[in-house]
Amino acid sequence: MKTSKVAASLAVVMLGGVVAACGNGGTSPGSSSEQGGGNDSKASFTWLVYDRPEGRFQEDWEILKILQEKTNTELKFEVTSQEGLAEKRQIMIATNSVTDFIQVSNQEGREHGPDGIFLNLKDYLDIAPNLKKFYETYPEAEAMATGSDGGLYTVPILEGDPEGKGFNFVWMARQDLIDEHNLQPPTTLDEFYEFLKALKELYPDTYPLTSNSPVGDVGLYTVFGRAFTGIQGFFNLDPETDEYAFAPYHDGYRDALEYMYKLYEEKLLDPEYALITGPQWEERMLTGKSLVTYFWKADIDPMIGKAIEAGAPASYDLDAIPMFAADGIKPYQFSRNQVGATGRAISGKVKDKEAAVKLLDFMVGEEGTNLLSLGILDKTYTIVDGQPRYLEEFGTAPYAPLRKDFGVWYDNITMNNAVSRAAWEAGLDEKSLDINKRYEPFIIPAPKAIVKTDEELELEKSKLTNLNKYLEQKITEFVTGRTPINDATYQEFIDQARTMGADELLDMYNTSYKRTYGS
Repeated sequence: MKTSKVAASLAVVMLGGVVAACGNGGTSPGSSSEQGGGNDSKASFTWLVYDRPEGRFQEDWEILKILQEKTNTELKFEVTSQEGLAEKRQIMIATNSVTDFIQVSNQEGREHGPDGIFLNLKDYLDIAPNLKKFYETYPEAEAMATGSDGGLYTVPILEGDPEGKGFNFVWMARQDLIDEHNLQPPTTLDEFYEFLKALKELYPDTYPLTSNSPVGDVGLYTVFGRAFTGIQGFFNLDPETDEYAFAPYHDGYRDALEYMYKLYEEKLLDPEYALITGPQWEERMLTGKSLVTYFWKADIDPMIGKAIEAGAPASYDLDAIPMFAADGIKPYQFSRNQVGATGRAISGKVKDKEAAVKLLDFMVGEEGTNLLSLGILDKTYTIVDGQPRYLEEFGTAPYAPLRKDFGVWYDNITMNNAVSRAAWEAGLDEKSLDINKRYEPFIIPAPKAIVKTDEELELEKSKLTNLNKYLEQKITEFVTGRTPINDATYQEFIDQARTMGADELLDMYNTSYKRTYGS
């Protein structure tokens, strides 16, 4: 079995650590206590969770007590750090010692479910009406959960609204400075350059543009690569052709590199953009060392509050500026995926399989969804015009206190982030609603997730990580001037990407996409 191969390389080194970590009251991950005895016939299950930055996990959160009462279960949570979660999960999978309930990538579910690591939920749909309805309602989720043997091994987490309108990110800039100096928010790449130049002239000690990361959804290379090529990231669906594309193959990608180099050379871009950590990025924005960035829209109000608390003038203000793109390229941002990349799974070794499925079925149903995603009526949320809305006392960033004090909307616990986001956005202030309205023309539905075969997964594993590392490294050299941008160096860049598997990966993504959705 594939799992046995993975385990062989990890078990000798790591198994001792897993066993030690599992020594908690005599109950090990992957096992559940027998029913009966002193538990009043309650089924007992283990569950892997982690501490979020907003607040540490707490077993005595009221929603968890209600969950156990409603389902007549006893839950024993194994808590790890955010940094250690991925490694712990991988070790558990490799050694077939996963907790009874665990959140994994849907890919991990498909890959390891047929080997018995995870329970085949398809065998229990006759006792799980909510699960049955879930897969019928969300065919994309069913496809993402289905293993090579036809079994269903995860319940994918829901992330976005079905209309594809919800989104996460904005260009944001110091609105107080825009107002003070009567600057015009840029709407084109040329205007953005002039905008940064104007800020630099006004505030010569700043580097106007900073970035939280070179790559990823908010990465510098991602946003400018998309602005010049229309492709999000390195590999993604081209909205214009409905086919996967490799952004560096696009004619505009060299233009993107030259544009970023110009920003770097003229000190309009933070010279440490490729190295700074998240806290360092935030410190630059809060203290005025940088004035423009691309990040989560939900962070605008919290960042304003943090800046003023840290000594910024009371006039400090951040607001969204428009998206922009090169001539002939539509400025856009993908909406949130309706179906997420992760899902809740049950261990294949769980003792009381039916009770475990019924617990999962409750969490997927309306009552369980509301409990984990919204909390408790009149304590964490209310109903306004028939729609759930978080209480005003939680402010414009309700997710922080809700997670810290109630465990609501807490990753690896909730299964429907879309419901949580809808309740948050229902109570947005006028500024946030205005940002949503201004960005609405830029938002297009996210591509549906593709389901890869075992062979395609192996190809991706063998090629993608090394290719991504090379691309990030080489682009950084271009942007910072360590490698000049000319015909010869750019062709070498493309040739090396091709040698490292860009063509193979691109063919694989298109083949998988067409097979999954028949396009």
